[in-house]
Amino acid sequence: MIDVQKDFIKIAVVGPESTGKSTMAQFLAKEFKTVCVPEYSRYYCQSLNNTYTLQDEVNMFYGQVALEEALIPLAQGQILICDTTFLTVKIWSDHLFGHTPQKVTDKIQQHTYDLYLLMDIDLPWQDDPLRDFPEQRDHFMDIWKNELTALNAQYRIISGLGEQRLENSLRAVKDFLTLI
Repeated sequence: MIDVQKDFIKIAVVGPESTGKSTMAQFLAKEFKTVCVPEYSRYYCQSLNNTYTLQDEVNMFYGQVALEEALIPLAQGQILICDTTFLTVKIWSDHLFGHTPQKVTDKIQQHTYDLYLLMDIDLPWQDDPLRDFPEQRDHFMDIWKNELTALNAQYRIISGLGEQRLENSLRAVKDFLTLI
């Protein structure tokens, strides 16, 4: 349900690694002539050499929230597109450390998005020094579905290759916007 107290709609592009989230978020921001909130953890992790601590996850949580809040005033057309959310911090913390700090789980319930686009794992894996688990994409896709369901979130799974994938996401957002 959309929060009528705010004057914009937040759309989050989420999913397992190597599913085209950044490309999709940038595409949608361009289509809707608005800003794309980038994934803070990509910048943060560049110097970690794939060695993370729970404190790193908490730092990424704070960084993602701050980045999103800083870019809200730039949202045009009353739509904010987010390349991932800090729900990713929960998923990684649970996977790597067996739990998520309470400050993160508390904020997840309060910091919602109007629509989540869950990127399907039908794209070929693209190697990237910041990606860790190519053999566990099915596992992480199931986790994303479970987490979004637990939040009672509005979400659409976006599949397809190339232009079809972009068109599928655009259609999903436009369909959602006609319902509000």
